Amino acid sequence: MDQKKIKLSIKNISHGYIVNDDVFQAASNISLDVYDNEFLVILGPGHCGKTVLLNIISGLEEAEVGQKEIDGQPFKGSDKRIGMVFQELALMPWKTVMANTEFGPQMAGMSKQQRRKIAQKYIDLVGLHGFEKSYPNKLSGGMKQRVGIARAYTNEPEILLMDEPFGQLDAQTRYAMEEEIQRIWQQEKRTIIFVTNNIEEAIYLGDRIVLLSKCPAQIKEIYDVNLPRPRDSVSPEFLGLRKQISDNTDLPL
Repeated sequence: MDQKKIKLSIKNISHGYIVNDDVFQAASNISLDVYDNEFLVILGPGHCGKTVLLNIISGLEEAEVGQKEIDGQPFKGSDKRIGMVFQELALMPWKTVMANTEFGPQMAGMSKQQRRKIAQKYIDLVGLHGFEKSYPNKLSGGMKQRVGIARAYTNEPEILLMDEPFGQLDAQTRYAMEEEIQRIWQQEKRTIIFVTNNIEEAIYLGDRIVLLSKCPAQIKEIYDVNLPRPRDSVSPEFLGLRKQISDNTDLPL
């Protein structure tokens, strides 16, 4: 990965909150480079600060200390080059798949013809062709996640953040969505930062895995996943890496 272009850098990020008159430190002195077109996974125990870090990158929260850069240029707050897929998708129930997917370009003032063309491209990409007129209450959990991914892509982000997007899905649907997100990433080749607390999912998806400690979140280790795709979750190499990461993972708070 050292030959690749650095797309995103976070430098010395620290952040905390006031809780019941006490300071709760969520992240402490985190520095990380993310490469162009990389599938980076941020892994850690529950409530360790993974989402806080993702929110800081996205601009939903502002770090107390530290700096963010895209393509070597500092930025603060949100940036249109960064998109996000949440675990709680918050699809608008009164809007169809098409209307949910084209919402971002619509708010940006794009013409109906142009935004429909872009939205259709990503609806097709996530495998929802034929469901353009369907409403969210008629979709399965996996299909809703596909709408969320398509909606994020219509804004043409250079970096896509995914906050435990498959955490609420059943095991079979989760596995199918892991396959889908790999297919989409390999086709689109954008930078993805994917948050999970599932070690198998991290190894299955990631080019690299950033293991965070329990709160306050710090980087414990960064693992290069040098396994060919598609990955075999019962291969000795996969299981060996799983044990190595598991042995180094803090217990959840």
